[in-house]
Amino acid sequence: MTTRDDEKPGVSLAQQLALCADILRDCSANGLQYADTIYNRDNYRKVQSVALELLALATGEPLSALEPLRATVFARPAPFPVADGAVVGDDGKILLIRRADNGLWALPGGGLEVGESPAQGAVREVLEETGVSCEPIALVGINDSRLCGTRSRHHLYHILFLCRPLHISVVTPPSHIQEVLDSGWFAEHDLPSNIDPGHRQRIPEAFRVWRGDQRAYFDR
Repeated sequence: MTTRDDEKPGVSLAQQLALCADILRDCSANGLQYADTIYNRDNYRKVQSVALELLALATGEPLSALEPLRATVFARPAPFPVADGAVVGDDGKILLIRRADNGLWALPGGGLEVGESPAQGAVREVLEETGVSCEPIALVGINDSRLCGTRSRHHLYHILFLCRPLHISVVTPPSHIQEVLDSGWFAEHDLPSNIDPGHRQRIPEAFRVWRGDQRAYFDR
């Protein structure tokens, strides 16, 4: 569970309802994107309808006025934001995972959840996939998936943070182990040969920032 705005003092009920609606919108959009049976699609459409009703309650607008959003905003046509964590220890080794979907080594990371910042998402993903707690210390850069070698049918924005590990001797069992075949620490000049194409150019960027160059990368 992420820390959300609705847990902060001074947030109105309408704001809380709007955030709940956005979370359900996000869940339904992702669910409909990957649903493989008619039953799952029907269920996610019901979640989408509940999200619209909550948004109507939060805004005071009639449901009929919000219905056009179902085919636009609620279908999530925008690029998917993805947060990754480049966790580098004091010994200069970086934490990588071997992905279960393609068997290639990559930075830990994944899709952001509604209600969390990109940095929070990176920390969560690292913990879920590796069991390592970390702290973000710098923005490495923002990459367009179309320009950095990522193989995806979706348009992604990769947001990469340089992180330092916390309590490296205490590792929590990964909660999303089904997504990861292996994990390990690697020196900059001793990286695995089979690195995911979407991560190959971003790992050197992480080491660049770790060495003190604080300029964040972005596609021009």
